[in-house]
Amino acid sequence: MKRIAIIVYGLFTVAGGVLGATGTRPDSSAADVTVYNAGHHGLIQLLALAVFGAGLSLATWTAAARPPSLGFAGGLLASGSLVLSSLATWTAAQNPEVARAFTSLAFAAGAFGFAVPLALLIAVVARTTPRWLAIIGYVIAVLAALSAFGMLTPVLYPLIPVGRFGGLIWLVLVSFRKTSD
Repeated sequence: MKRIAIIVYGLFTVAGGVLGATGTRPDSSAADVTVYNAGHHGLIQLLALAVFGAGLSLATWTAAARPPSLGFAGGLLASGSLVLSSLATWTAAQNPEVARAFTSLAFAAGAFGFAVPLALLIAVVARTTPRWLAIIGYVIAVLAALSAFGMLTPVLYPLIPVGRFGGLIWLVLVSFRKTSD
């Protein structure tokens, strides 16, 4: 179950990255968001669905992995952040009057709100892995946690994909490693 969940999570995460690559950014104006959303309504709804699927499949992985309680809390908080991000994205696509605000919420939930709890999950799970894998996990966890300071400066936004995609790759490695390692 854990391996299937991580594959599904990976597919939805990559799909979300591809679908959202051409979208608006946190510093886009309300007018730019409204115009983009009006011209890409179906794409945004598909993006919201992909992020929603990623959140639910990460929750499934967390439950199947059975990390200690602090890691379990991190996994569920990260999952919930993705679900919130997807719902905010969908809402922004439905209502131009609130599109800018909900786009900001979608970004915050899917960025800092996701990366920091994911860092917690990774740090706890890393304790149960071989040393080489644990070190990689700790580095990813620290960088993902530092992405929270992106709330103060966009200079740290590049740490968000380190947590999101680095964390995904690390979770795949953990899910498929031999138990005799």
